[in-house]
Amino acid sequence: YSAYTQTVTTVFMALFGVNFSIYFFLLRRKFDLAWKNTELRWYVSIIVISTLLITFNIKSLYHGDFGYSLHHAAFTVSSVITTTGFGTENFDLWPEFSRTILVLLMFVGACAGSTGGGIKVSRILILLKTVKKELIQLLHPRSVRRIQIDGKAIEHEVVRSTNVYMGVYIFIFAFSMLLIALNNFDLITNFTAVAATLNNIG
Repeated sequence: YSAYTQTVTTVFMALFGVNFSIYFFLLRRKFDLAWKNTELRWYVSIIVISTLLITFNIKSLYHGDFGYSLHHAAFTVSSVITTTGFGTENFDLWPEFSRTILVLLMFVGACAGSTGGGIKVSRILILLKTVKKELIQLLHPRSVRRIQIDGKAIEHEVVRSTNVYMGVYIFIFAFSMLLIALNNFDLITNFTAVAATLNNIG
């Protein structure tokens, strides 16, 4: 495929990882609501930061060509975080730093309400905010705090179900790794195989 086709695919893979309710806001011309969405801003930030980090890390493999490195980094990041599964390069030949970022992106996944798999950015946000809340309450036991996203309080049931989801996720992940280990593959192979399957990486 041409570089143009790959670039178009990169953009649309990323777009289909966005919560579809954002497109509803855009159709209703509520542009402020769309961009104020915390999950969207985190999703875009993760893609941009990951792409830049990988670009600088793999630049030496492409004879210092920043544009070429950026092109392949953006395509691969977009493909992995949206669990699309397309590839233009054998990223198994990339440095460990870049490969580690890609594995982490497998876990993060796309936004809730999108076509992507993974844990989802919204769940990651809720977990981070839960940890922050618990740490603050350890320091200030009498404080009363509620987890908020986009200025709205998150119900306790949502937080609890997210925590339960992550508990079950970790249990299934660990059990699956034990099963795969019976085939005598190395630890990295077992880990990434389960990560790719459980997170529905294409």
